[in-house]
Amino acid sequence: QLQLVESGGGLVQPGGSLRLSCVVSGFTLDYYVIGWFRQAPGKEREGVSCISSDDGITYYADSVKGRFTISRDNAKNTVYLQMNSLKPEDTAVYYCAAADKWTMWTEEYDYWGQGTQVTVSS
Repeated sequence: QLQLVESGGGLVQPGGSLRLSCVVSGFTLDYYVIGWFRQAPGKEREGVSCISSDDGITYYADSVKGRFTISRDNAKNTVYLQMNSLKPEDTAVYYCAAADKWTMWTEEYDYWGQGTQVTVSS
């Protein structure tokens, strides 16, 4: 059974950093695009970043470009999201998800984790 489990969320002050992890089981990362999404209260889920299955091509939403970095360790079946210079508007539940094609459309991701809360506040 395909599973994704996020961890690493928490409370951080503005300007601080967090690293989220997404551990996958039941499949190997070699064949899936992994995306990070977030959903703030009262807002729709939005794509933050994604990384390709094999050659490491990445995508970032404009709102996080230059502050967030996505990476993958296929040997550990883990994808990371390093988040620096965090802002209060980054506060949301962060989800990782898997898709079998290059996309940032929420609807095209087939498998989802349960989410991890990130709160940026002083």
